Amino acid sequence: MQFSHIDPVAFTVFGFSVHWYGLAYIAAFLLGSKYVEKSFASAPKQSNLSKDNADSVLTWIILGVLLGGRLGYVFFYNAGFYIEHPLEILKLWQGGMSFHGGLLGVIVSTYLYAKKNKIPYLELTDRMAPAFCIGLFLGRIANFINGELYGRITDLPWGIIFPHGGPEPRHPSQLYEAFLEGGLLFLILHLTLKKSPKKGFVSGLFLIGYGTFRSIVEFVRVRDPQLSDGIFEVISMGQILCIPMILIGTAVILLNKGDR
Repeated sequence: MQFSHIDPVAFTVFGFSVHWYGLAYIAAFLLGSKYVEKSFASAPKQSNLSKDNADSVLTWIILGVLLGGRLGYVFFYNAGFYIEHPLEILKLWQGGMSFHGGLLGVIVSTYLYAKKNKIPYLELTDRMAPAFCIGLFLGRIANFINGELYGRITDLPWGIIFPHGGPEPRHPSQLYEAFLEGGLLFLILHLTLKKSPKKGFVSGLFLIGYGTFRSIVEFVRVRDPQLSDGIFEVISMGQILCIPMILIGTAVILLNKGDR
């Protein structure tokens, strides 16, 4: 199947190009904020959470995602290049964000927010976890539009010939991740949260679910060229970073006995 080229630039205003990648982040923050607002509104009174917290926590999350995501990509995936070209770190519109780095940024920023506002940390993360999947879904769709992070060569009927992927059809791994990490994981977490499980269960389930789904898709995703030799011939950087996610998620579920 031939990739139908979509211009990565959505539109131009006063000579400034607005990319689909950036619009995906904006949409993710807006939609995620609406979900979090409703989720906080249904939180128990003793949690000190209300829908009014949604706007304020969003600022902390944005900082965590942008700083953590960019720095995570720089250090995890292409440190050598950015050491030689440090100004390139600032060019977020060109892509190059690490989910795992963004997650670390959000973990730190939301912990500081919870501590500042005297909110139980796991109550906060449980109610935000499904919203993260909205961002994952839109981000992977933006990767697909950019024709980046595609999969390995395949003879399956839904294989796609990407503009920069050579003449052979490849797995649309971006769409696999959008469906699994975005759509399916959102559904699992949202329905689980509605059952009012013990505190920390949804957060742990998010870590396990994302780590598992991402690790599966990594088997058909093309490795980053700078991380394709040595140990990376056996296991990808994405899979390496998912291992602690799964372990920590499991520990959160097993060790936390608190009720909601």
